[in-house]
Amino acid sequence: MSNTALILVLGSGGQVGRELMRIPLPDGMKRCGLDHGELDITDREAVAAAVREVGTDLVVNAAAYTAVDKAESEPERAFAVNCGGATNVADACAAAGVTLVHLSTDYVFDGEKDGAYMEDDPVHPLCVYGASKAAGEAAVRSSCPRHVVLRTAWVYGVFGRNFVKTMLHLAETRDEVAVVDDQRGCPTAAADIAVAILDIAQAPAPRWGTYHYCGSGTSWYSFAREIFDIAAPVTARRPALRAISTADYPTPARRPRNAVLDCARIGAAFGIRPQPRRDALRRVLDELLRDRRVREAT
Repeated sequence: MSNTALILVLGSGGQVGRELMRIPLPDGMKRCGLDHGELDITDREAVAAAVREVGTDLVVNAAAYTAVDKAESEPERAFAVNCGGATNVADACAAAGVTLVHLSTDYVFDGEKDGAYMEDDPVHPLCVYGASKAAGEAAVRSSCPRHVVLRTAWVYGVFGRNFVKTMLHLAETRDEVAVVDDQRGCPTAAADIAVAILDIAQAPAPRWGTYHYCGSGTSWYSFAREIFDIAAPVTARRPALRAISTADYPTPARRPRNAVLDCARIGAAFGIRPQPRRDALRRVLDELLRDRRVREAT
């Protein structure tokens, strides 16, 4: 993959996609991005034509149906995008002889394991979204030999909707915020995922397979506390935090109680190490709050 000259980013309007479109590229590398309005990955012929006509060396499939709770009432749509769309992309890459990096999720696991999940642990999703992503992974492995399935988790950043931005909004509007404390996962900055993908693209030798990349493990409650710790000096708002259980906050989709992923394999294969969680969070919050600082200083 080290000779990659052109990266085609599918889902360029999403959290990771937008970061991939703005990350600095090394000399000789270019990119082309297509968002949902420009390419619907459920359109098999359009996907094949896009991969063929762009003349790409590497396709990153960051396009996905990510409305976890809504998927429970729209399973056909979730599977059409996350499995059918993934199949279309994988088939197009195989036909063109190009590499595919396909993004997946911690929600392929059921959360019953006590320790961190390894790449080879059996998948057992609890919700439609997780099942559709697990099916998409299987399709990629079956259809495209030159693939990297990259599982990540709890994605947040400066673009799109995510937990960090929700917490900032709640801090502005509430004096107390209740957050689930019995689900553990790995908050991961979208920008860091983009860096990891670029590192994979520049690897000196192909290392196909499934890998985990995410931040370190914590609970939603503890992550919310970190957000408020960093943001409060700028926002002058720090609501009280109240820990609640999953049972206290029922949702249509079941989430794994433990979605912590082990990232040793990607470190051994590519030399990629997750960023310290608090450092990654601080960088995102600095960008989100930058405009506020400017306004308050003038």
